[in-house]
Amino acid sequence: MSLLRVDNVSKHFGNLIAVDDISMTVEPGELRAVIGPNGAGKTTFFNMISGFLTPSSGHIVFDGEDITSLLPARRVWRGIARTFQITEVFPELTVRENMRIAVESASGFRLRLWQSREDDGEVRARVIDLLKMSGLTEKADRLVGELAHGDQRATEIMMALALKPRLLLLDEPTAGMGDQETYDITQLIRKLHRDQKLTIVLIEHDMRVVFHLADRIMVLAEGKMLAEGTPQEIAANEAVQAAYLGKAAA
Repeated sequence: MSLLRVDNVSKHFGNLIAVDDISMTVEPGELRAVIGPNGAGKTTFFNMISGFLTPSSGHIVFDGEDITSLLPARRVWRGIARTFQITEVFPELTVRENMRIAVESASGFRLRLWQSREDDGEVRARVIDLLKMSGLTEKADRLVGELAHGDQRATEIMMALALKPRLLLLDEPTAGMGDQETYDITQLIRKLHRDQKLTIVLIEHDMRVVFHLADRIMVLAEGKMLAEGTPQEIAANEAVQAAYLGKAAA
């Protein structure tokens, strides 16, 4: 059974059709990329999957359950986590404190007035695992706001991972990064996909990242799905070349 199924979703804002009758199926363990020019509807599409927007029509099914009307928090508890175009972290806290907040939230501990020594030990151990996985151990006690953009993004991704998702949505994870930071984040995403067996859907503008990581790619243009296929199929698609990749169709 597919982990995520998006059936003919559309989103209208008055007379503006931001997303028009798009369907997508994501299998467990897949790494899917969504690409397209600015204004293609990519973030609106993500916002419907994660619950920040309700589709004007169509349905979203996660692990066999229709979640079209579920609030974002309910989707998190069912196993969907996401990051945003603008990095969402607590810049005045350390990397360790940011990750601890996410771990405690995922475990329900932040709803308790008191935490046992055993619970505290579990939280600490999980935070250490996340720090090691992200390569941020040596920066664990630095304020996130003082770190480079790539390290802030890595912190945000690990905070999403702390929620124990089965589906991770990454909205432009390498935006605004130089070559080394892009490489580091790409390697982190690959590690999470390979070692943690995570199902990942990402929006990305950097075609080097997309073609390096993705199993399948969906291309949006003007709110519609232009093409879908493997990286090789998308690279050879004349309509994609003309509309997005900047090459003249043969």
